[in-house]
Amino acid sequence: MSTIVAVTGQCDADDRLIEADEALAGLQARCGGDLPGVLAVPALLALVRHTRVSGVAQSRIIGALDDGKPVGFLASVTPVAGGTHIELSQWRLMGDGLPDAAPVDVLLYQTAALHALLDTDQRVLSVDLRVPDGAEGDRALADLAAHWRADRDNVWSRSVELVGVAHRQPLHWRLIDDTAIRIPGSAQMWRARLLPRGDVGFDLLILPDAIGDIAETAAPRAEPEQSWSRMIGRDLAPALRQPINRIVANAETIRTRLAGPLVDEYAGYAADIAEAGRHLLALVEDLADLDAVEAPEFNPAPDRIDLSDCGRRAAGILAMRAAERGITLISPDEDHTIPATGEFRRVLQILLNLITNAIRYGPERSSVQIETGGDAQTAWVAVSDQGAGLSADQAAHVFDKFERLGRTGDGGSGLGLYISRRLARAMGGDLVVAQDGPGARFVLTLPGRANA
Repeated sequence: MSTIVAVTGQCDADDRLIEADEALAGLQARCGGDLPGVLAVPALLALVRHTRVSGVAQSRIIGALDDGKPVGFLASVTPVAGGTHIELSQWRLMGDGLPDAAPVDVLLYQTAALHALLDTDQRVLSVDLRVPDGAEGDRALADLAAHWRADRDNVWSRSVELVGVAHRQPLHWRLIDDTAIRIPGSAQMWRARLLPRGDVGFDLLILPDAIGDIAETAAPRAEPEQSWSRMIGRDLAPALRQPINRIVANAETIRTRLAGPLVDEYAGYAADIAEAGRHLLALVEDLADLDAVEAPEFNPAPDRIDLSDCGRRAAGILAMRAAERGITLISPDEDHTIPATGEFRRVLQILLNLITNAIRYGPERSSVQIETGGDAQTAWVAVSDQGAGLSADQAAHVFDKFERLGRTGDGGSGLGLYISRRLARAMGGDLVVAQDGPGARFVLTLPGRANA
């Protein structure tokens, strides 16, 4: 697909696409949406929502699946009376001049407890507080958001403590991106992510730190022979995240030729560096999560969630990865809801792990089914693939720590399913594998709303 002229559309106050040029209407339909109807491209919907809430125009390159093909385009969204105005331009097939991975990290935006828009000097322009009612740290976050709204001439970082950073603020954004922070009034640790928005400023996302509250409240450390994973998760992971993220970001800048012309051979080297960096970062995050879930103090924050919505979100995030292997993700219908009780961020983490495994190990040009169900007492979501399935012996050991089932060289750590089951049980549910027929079927159960 080559670049086409810009197309436009209009969304109402509920982020429903109500008017669209032919190309945008076609994309909406091919992604399974209606006109009028809620935007069917997850990353575009997230951008529209943030623009409407903040009242500040935003532009970003995002990705979508158009008739099964991964495409990227520049989306510019402007707040208008009664909703938002959309303009899409520079449509291309992924790999034809645009990055493989869109700069918008949908998972970060969806799990952030607080989202702020900053100007180029890192002063707060607007704040969107999205922490669930009753969640840990919600009062401290609300106070921080109120402070930023009242004093927008101040740099955001002067209102929090940047762990391990003693320099005068503001520092260059790359030096404080993914830094652990302490928020006044909150015992929980948080993490700040800064995402540049061209030459107009930054998105600031405040997210729960995977190991923050453990670092604050943990008992004295065990002897060295018993504490290796906690040393990696608590001490090394925070120190490793930032330099690895810089390696990936700089390699992507080189690969996509944003820094200037480059021969194809060296662009390929940069792509290899970026991929290796992502693999290393995924391993670091797995070890950090391992530290968290094995700590006796670990206690997820229960939310009122919709399992069908979680399944749709996870499928939307991984749709492009599935398309690369010709795999179709079948998620619950938009009008299907299954109320449950669990921590949204952790449930999404489990589903992303299950669907990623199904994509990675399922046959090409197959499908992955995401189903949900339940009653007032128990809710469940299942992820099924069309692969070879698991033997009885494999099923008995698939949740073991560092279990790889004999696979090597696939980029996995052997921790994903172990961590996912620990998370499920910490939320009062469970994660099991069923052997009902061909393929593998993993079922996550959680307490229903009646148990909230």
